[in-house]
Amino acid sequence: MSPTQASPSSTDENEIILGTGMGPLRFGATMDEVRALMGEPEEIEESEDDDEFEHQAWNYLEEGYSLYFDREDDFRLSCIETDHPGMRLYGESIHGKSSDDIQELMRRHGHESSEIEKMDTGEMRISYEKEMIDLYFDEDELQFVNFGVFISEDLDVQWPA
Repeated sequence: MSPTQASPSSTDENEIILGTGMGPLRFGATMDEVRALMGEPEEIEESEDDDEFEHQAWNYLEEGYSLYFDREDDFRLSCIETDHPGMRLYGESIHGKSSDDIQELMRRHGHESSEIEKMDTGEMRISYEKEMIDLYFDEDELQFVNFGVFISEDLDVQWPA
């Protein structure tokens, strides 16, 4: 298949849709719905007893996804972390992009950076709090993204329609 004939799903599958999900994965999906879409995870991590939020993380290591289900949300999908090399945001491939490129992409779509944090080890995180996305960089190349369902100012979960 030539690149011009690529099926829509080949690009949609790794498309991050802020507040909604990634590709066919939608925030609010039950564990059974996710299992039907993704199959069994390679590992399931339970939160520690002292964690503020009781959750399960389903790790799909081959695909480069970790999917989070919080108990207080009835164990519905509420957060995705991915380092998938094909991840896309607003139709653009973002893995390996510089922090300036990512901030420019976000600005073009009306999002101003809310917080930049440099770690002692040299990594950097750019967080867009309203958009519920954290982008992690090493040596100024985007390595992975953690994003979740939108939360209202009243701290109510805003499940996608």
